[in-house]
Amino acid sequence: MLEQLKKIPPRLWFLAGFIACMSLLGGGAYLQLVENLEPCPLCISQRIAIFATGIVFLIAVLHNPKRTGINRYAILGTLTALCGAAISTRHVWIQHLPPDKVPECGPGLEYVFENFPLADTLKLMLSGSGDCAKVDWTLLGLSIPAWTLLAFLCLATLSLMQLWTVDSSSQAH
Repeated sequence: MLEQLKKIPPRLWFLAGFIACMSLLGGGAYLQLVENLEPCPLCISQRIAIFATGIVFLIAVLHNPKRTGINRYAILGTLTALCGAAISTRHVWIQHLPPDKVPECGPGLEYVFENFPLADTLKLMLSGSGDCAKVDWTLLGLSIPAWTLLAFLCLATLSLMQLWTVDSSSQAH
């Protein structure tokens, strides 16, 4: 099977990753704009990580590098996806806390962006709040952050696979 995967050009793998990221962002937009599910600070942080991972993949597609470049994009794509997975993991953890252990709900992000320094805003976005504990939607028993965690792990795997599927005869670039 690995030999069959080696026949697929890395550029197509990165394109698939980019399309997956844009699909995830589209799904989030649908849930927000059509289903009226307001994103919490951790949801927004996860969207930023999906966007960053997608940008890495898009640049890899446009650059169409050789082996050294593919390795660099693969590592960078894996790192951005794993950062997103870490945020999703925290979100899932908050959703599974007992009600008396859930962090307090804070002010809205719009208020925080207008009235607090960027460092404080980022800290709030990454630490989560009581809003993040609410489960508004599930599919097959998994919440949105749980599905997002699975998506990040798949994106990291797709990216990391490029380290092993690249044809060793490719020239460095």
